[in-house]
Amino acid sequence: MSSPPATPTPEDHTRRERIERAVRDADRRRVALYAVLAGLVGFYLAPLEAGLMTAFKTTEAFNRTVPFFPPIFGGFTFEPWQIAFDAMSGALINSLLLAIPGTVLSATLGSIAAYGLTTIDWKYQMPIVALFVAGIFIPYQAVLVPLSRLYAIVNTQELLSFLWSLPLMHEHYASIVNLVVTHVAYGIPITFLLFRAYYQSFSDEMVEAARLDGASVFSIYRNIVLPLSKPMFAVTLIYQFTQIWNDLLFALVILPSGGGAAAPVTIALNSLTGGIVESFNTQMAGAFVAALPTLLVYVLFGEQFAKGVAGET
Repeated sequence: MSSPPATPTPEDHTRRERIERAVRDADRRRVALYAVLAGLVGFYLAPLEAGLMTAFKTTEAFNRTVPFFPPIFGGFTFEPWQIAFDAMSGALINSLLLAIPGTVLSATLGSIAAYGLTTIDWKYQMPIVALFVAGIFIPYQAVLVPLSRLYAIVNTQELLSFLWSLPLMHEHYASIVNLVVTHVAYGIPITFLLFRAYYQSFSDEMVEAARLDGASVFSIYRNIVLPLSKPMFAVTLIYQFTQIWNDLLFALVILPSGGGAAAPVTIALNSLTGGIVESFNTQMAGAFVAALPTLLVYVLFGEQFAKGVAGET
């Protein structure tokens, strides 16, 4: 025969009440936490939502509605996007011709320099490292006049004149070459520092074993260091691409007045603000068009970027 169930004692009732109270308090805290997080998400995404809604509105709909409201009652249109893309299509190509080689070259040269100044011991290594680090702290404004004087003396268009007769080559690409060289020179110090910190976490035994097997310095870099550098390459590529793509200062100083045919996307976007009547819908559409390539880069290399930031190989 089964024994009768035990009668709950006052201590059992007290313990059960404490557990139920703790569960209710935890639920309230969780609800409050989610409410705060949702409020923060809404607060930070509100400008993005307002800009996106504005980009799909006609000028009349924008003037008579709140920016946060979606375009309704006939106020929806793709015309701002078409105007912005038509005005910025050539500048998008110029920015790609500027950002892609500038990003790849600065990341590659920074990796090679970091490898030579981290895994290889040689005389005067640290003074050269100090020079690289010092290059990070040189402000843009300090080099604007020397850069403009330099490119006024060095006629890149004349030096590369043998290229302009080739298919798909144009003379205004000489100004883009000047920008590429400038961004590579300015990007090498920061990419060097990032790669150096990454390479310092490498195992010395791995490199020493390769040396004992007779591998050369270049062979070690190509077969061991470079394949393990993919996460940090993702970090430097995203960082440099974003910096170069969003640059306006160097473009305004180095390029001819107004940018001309070599104008990058930042100058083209800035030109959309001109006119007696501001076309906010066209400006917002242009801003999203200009931001799309950097967003795609983050999406494509996001996983490797996270690994590189975390120091994973």
